[in-house]
Amino acid sequence: MPKRTKKYEESLLESLQDPKEAAAYLNAHLEEAEAEDAEELFLMALRDIAKAYGMSEISEQTDLGRESLYKALSEFGNPKLHTLWLLFNAIGLRLLVEPKRKKYRIK
Repeated sequence: MPKRTKKYEESLLESLQDPKEAAAYLNAHLEEAEAEDAEELFLMALRDIAKAYGMSEISEQTDLGRESLYKALSEFGNPKLHTLWLLFNAIGLRLLVEPKRKKYRIK
C-alpha cells in the first residue's frame, strides 16, 4: 500500500488558514526579533500566510494590487503600517502591543 504523505509546504499552508495557527506562526517568528534577519523572517512568515489565504483574495479584500502585495512581502519589502493593518484584517488577525514585563507601574 503506498504511503500517503503531504509535502511540507502544502501542510504548512493548510494549517496557516486557521487564524490561531497563523498567529502562533507569526509570534514564533517575532520571538526571533533579536536576530539579524528578524525582518526577513517576519516577512517570510507573512508571505506564507498570505499564500495560504490566497494572494488574489487578499488583494481584493484589501484593495491592494497583487504586485504591491508581493513587493511589500518580498525579502526586501518594507510594508507600511497601513499595509500590515489591511493584511492582518484580511486574514482575521489584529496587531497588538503588550508589555514585556509586569513590573512596570505608573504612580
